[in-house]
Amino acid sequence: MQSRLLICDYSYHAEPFHTSHKNGLTTYLFRLQTEGSCEAFCNGQSYDLEAGDLLLLKPGDQYEMRVKDHGSDGRVSSGDYYIFCDGTWIDSWWNRMKRQTVSHISVNDYMLNLWRQLLLEKRRGPGEEDTELTDYLLRGLCLCLDRAITEMKPADRSAFTALRLKRFIEEHATVTFKLEEAADHVGLSLSRATQLFKACYGKTMIQYALEIRLNAAVERIKYSSLTLEDIAETCGFASYSYFHRVFRAKYGISPAKFRETKTMPPVKDR
Repeated sequence: MQSRLLICDYSYHAEPFHTSHKNGLTTYLFRLQTEGSCEAFCNGQSYDLEAGDLLLLKPGDQYEMRVKDHGSDGRVSSGDYYIFCDGTWIDSWWNRMKRQTVSHISVNDYMLNLWRQLLLEKRRGPGEEDTELTDYLLRGLCLCLDRAITEMKPADRSAFTALRLKRFIEEHATVTFKLEEAADHVGLSLSRATQLFKACYGKTMIQYALEIRLNAAVERIKYSSLTLEDIAETCGFASYSYFHRVFRAKYGISPAKFRETKTMPPVKDR
């Protein structure tokens, strides 16, 4: 099974714009609104798309999109990534679940980087584009979109907010970040974010960030030739001495000793 990327691009409109496929699409269309807003008409229904709204359409669907001014100030602003694609793998993926025309999703750098990589690969043009690479990148994006759609469905708003905190920590754990930034990301005070995360996951945000950093460090010790000092820095530890201390506290062995043996002892009970 294969996927085929036909068109991939980013568009930004600062003036009124209109496009139409009233006779029906001949391929799949994925469209992610990243800034501003627009109006979409799909199979006789109207949708007001805002940042974070994902539009998914299949062959045969009618589609029309309008970008117009907003209110009395006459301001026009709409930015989006879009893909036209087809292929047997896309057919199979589409049929895995019932798909809403519009879903609001949490957009992260990982997803956008996949989209940008597809865009850059497509811009290489015939003879330069690596179709095998675009095939796998497109499949990865589809699976990433499914995860984003699924994660937006929890009925418990608190659980969803905690999940957003978790994803923020996963994305930023190996760089220096402040807990206040995670709290701001979900619109909570630091104290409320801390309480919510601990209630949902049984550990603090700092403990979870340390788990991710230590897991990354273990892999880099095993499979890279980086110095231990560089590993500490690239995994988000403020200093090697701090890295050494938390590594030994968790595993009962120093990073240097682990590099020598490549054998990890059982995690120490706390």
